[in-house]
Amino acid sequence: MGESDLNFISGRVKPITVGIVGPESAGKTTILGSFYLLLGRGALTTEYNVFSNSYTLTGWEAVAYSMRWQPGPLPPRFPPHTPSGKARAPGMLHLAFRRRDGTLRDLLFADAPGEWFRKWAMNQEAPDAEGARWIARHADVTLLIADRQALSGTKMGMARNDFQLLAQRAIAEARGRPLALVWTKGDVEVPPAMEAQIRRAVTFVTPAVPEFTVSVAAREGVVAENGFRALFDWIVTTKRGSVVLPTTQPSAHDPLFRFSRK
Repeated sequence: MGESDLNFISGRVKPITVGIVGPESAGKTTILGSFYLLLGRGALTTEYNVFSNSYTLTGWEAVAYSMRWQPGPLPPRFPPHTPSGKARAPGMLHLAFRRRDGTLRDLLFADAPGEWFRKWAMNQEAPDAEGARWIARHADVTLLIADRQALSGTKMGMARNDFQLLAQRAIAEARGRPLALVWTKGDVEVPPAMEAQIRRAVTFVTPAVPEFTVSVAAREGVVAENGFRALFDWIVTTKRGSVVLPTTQPSAHDPLFRFSRK
């Protein structure tokens, strides 16, 4: 789904746009594929939020295809790297849920390559970062991705610096809108000092940031799908920030005029 299709989705109510912000190969597309596979098993549906429809089932299938068991000797694989190409706006994946009170909530997930965010973190006005700026401008909910594998590897120092720069940019652009820290590849051990530095980079400005850990690999004592379920539940129940309009005294000539023009 492209930017031109958003008017169709927005016809009944403004959807919640979810921006997944993180470096390349950090697991952003894997999160989306895992959501879709769990949704197909009914693992993301609750009595309060029941899956209703999706206008992008073909796109979801393309994301999750490599993660399915296929006939033959090859095991499931991670989704292929999202190419940067020449696109100026991210591809959007749609899901709709019906609440217990009968109302619908539309969710749009932005699938964007990590190269956009790297360039955006270094230079907010970089010509090749238009897609990242689009997400920062439109996202109602931001998932800030911390790649545990990169943060524990041979280039952990570079990964930490890149994350700190990206976190600073993402938090500033979120402007108080909901943001969560999401650790991917949760089965990988990260030095405690490194974990503390990553948390400080996020909570230094906004202390009340929820934190989630997801992994497609099994961990001792942890059911792999639980992390994705907790993250998705937070997304689907998060409310968009309300807008407070300035009120004025009603005009003597127009008693229905309640709001100023400023």
